[in-house]
Amino acid sequence: MKTGNPKFEVADVFRLYGEGFCQNNPISNAQRKVMRHIEVCRTAALGGHVEHCNNCGFERISYNSCRNRHCPKCQNMVKEKWLNDRKAELLPCGYFHLVFTLPHDLNPVILCNKKACLGILFSAVNQTLQAFGKDPQWRLEGQLGFILVLHTWSQTLMDHFHLHCLIPAGALSFEKDIWRPARKSFLFRAKSLAKDFRKRYLSLFKTAYDKNELIFPGNTVKFNAKKEFDRLIHSVSRVNWIVYAKKPFAGPEQVLEYLGRYTHRIAISNNRIKSIGNENIVFTYRDRADNNALKEMTLPADEFIRRFLLHVLPEGFMKIRYFGFLSNKNKQQAIQLIRKLIGSVMVLPEKHKETVVEMLFRLTGEDITCCPECKKGKMKVVKKLENQYWDSS
Repeated sequence: MKTGNPKFEVADVFRLYGEGFCQNNPISNAQRKVMRHIEVCRTAALGGHVEHCNNCGFERISYNSCRNRHCPKCQNMVKEKWLNDRKAELLPCGYFHLVFTLPHDLNPVILCNKKACLGILFSAVNQTLQAFGKDPQWRLEGQLGFILVLHTWSQTLMDHFHLHCLIPAGALSFEKDIWRPARKSFLFRAKSLAKDFRKRYLSLFKTAYDKNELIFPGNTVKFNAKKEFDRLIHSVSRVNWIVYAKKPFAGPEQVLEYLGRYTHRIAISNNRIKSIGNENIVFTYRDRADNNALKEMTLPADEFIRRFLLHVLPEGFMKIRYFGFLSNKNKQQAIQLIRKLIGSVMVLPEKHKETVVEMLFRLTGEDITCCPECKKGKMKVVKKLENQYWDSS
C-alpha cells in the first residue's frame, strides 16, 4: 500500500492487479488495450521530452499522454478544446437538460451488444424528441436541435445506461422562417416522453433481434433464446421507463458549465480513489438514495477492475452526438439563422484562439514554460525521448 500522503490512480490498480485479473477473467482486446494505455500514460514507456531552463540550467522530463478516452488523466485538455468549439454554437435562449435511462433488466443484453444497443438508444431518443417537437400539443411544431451524451455507469461503477440531453428551448419551423420558443419552465411532459421512448426503443430493439443483429446471452442446453427474448420484452414493456427533466438553464454560461461536467467524464476519476492495498480498493461515491451523501465503498481489486471495464466502449463508437438543427450537416447555417430570428442582444461567450500553453494559463493561472526552479527562465525542449511502447492498433 502507498504510504505518506499519496495520490491514488486507476493506473496503480492496473499495475498492481491488472495482470492477475487478465489471467483469471475473460477480457476483450479492447479492454486489455484500455488497461495498458492507462498503465503507461505519462510514463517513460510512451516517450516524451527533456526541457532545459535557459537561465539556471534546471532540467525536467515530461512524458507523453496516452490520449485514451477512458483514461482519467487525459480528459481535461480534450474537454476544454471541445467546450471552446461549442461556444460558436450557443444560442441566446434557455436550455433544457433531460436524462433518458434504460431499465437495468436490459443490461445483460446491452453488455453483449454495446454497439447495437447503445446505437439504438441514440436513435430512439432522437426519434422521440423530434416527434414531440412536431406534435401540435406541445406548441412548437418544428425541428429541435440537441446534443446527446452517453453515460454507462452509476456512482458505484455498475452498468447504468443513460443519455444526457441538452436542448435549446425552442424549435425552428420546418419552413425555416420562424423560431418558436418553448415555455420557460416546461418543454415536454416527462411521463409522456418516457412512454414514447419505451415504445420506440423496444421497436428498434426487436427489429435488430429479428435481423440477427443481437447476441442474446444464454449458456444452457435447454436455453430457448427466442422464448427468453420475448419474456424480456414483455417484462420491460410493463415497467415505467425513466425520463428525468432538470430545471432549465438560464443562459449560455450555465450551459457551458453543464457541458464541462458531463461530456468528457469517465466511470471514475483518480481523485475519488482513497486507498489501494491488501487486494482492496477504497473509493468515494454519492449515494443517490441518501440525498447524495458522500460515502466510501471498498471493493476487491478484481471486482473494481471488472466494474471499470464494463464501461469500455466499442472502438470508434461516438459517445457525443448532435441532432436536428445542431447536427453537423445543419448547424453552421441553422445557428446563424436562429440567432437572427431570435434577435436577442444577449452576449454569447467568445471562442478562444489559443495555444496549449495559453489554454493552461487561462485554466490554472500558471505559465508552464516558466522555470519552476528559478522562476525567471523559460523551459525549452532540448531532447525528445522515444516511445518504448508499441501499440499494434
